[in-house]
Formats: sequence, structure tokens, C-alpha cells
Amino acid sequence: MEAALATVYGSTAIAVGIILAAAGLGSALGWGLICSKFLEGIARQPEMRPQLMGQMLFTGGLMEAFPMIVLGMSMWFIFANPFAAQVMDAIKVAGG
Repeated sequence: MEAALATVYGSTAIAVGIILAAAGLGSALGWGLICSKFLEGIARQPEMRPQLMGQMLFTGGLMEAFPMIVLGMSMWFIFANPFAAQVMDAIKVAGG
């Protein structure tokens, strides 16, 4: 019983680590693309800098929201693990 729960919690922790790493990497790549396109736009039309700055910051804010949403979902998996409840129910059914 304890081994099954330990396996579920361990697997969940590994999956959450991979998910958070992917979200961080995706956000970093997104910021890099946003900033590079911002600089390209300024190089083409320097007079558009204020408008491009606003668009860059707005899009960057959306980009930063993604890892925070993923962090919230990951914390749900860590602290209120739905898989552990399923394992406990299966153990109760199998045990009697």
C-alpha cells in the first residue's frame, strides 16, 4: 500500500518538474522571440517605437501569465494529488 502511494507521489513529482521546466523554457523562448521581433520592428521603423513597446509589453505580460497558470496547476497536483485518491480507492476495493 505504501509502496503504491510512494510510486504515485514520486511519479507525480517527476512529472511536475518536467512540466514546470517546459513552461519555463517556453516562456523564455517566447520572450526571446518577442524581444527580437520588437528590435527588428524598431530597426525598420524607428518612429513606431512607442507603439511597438506597448505591444511588446502586453504580449510579454501574456507570456508571463502562462508559467504562473502552469505553476498553479502543478501545485494542485502536488498538494491535492487526484491520482493518490484513485490509488487509495483501488486499494480499498482490492482489500475488501
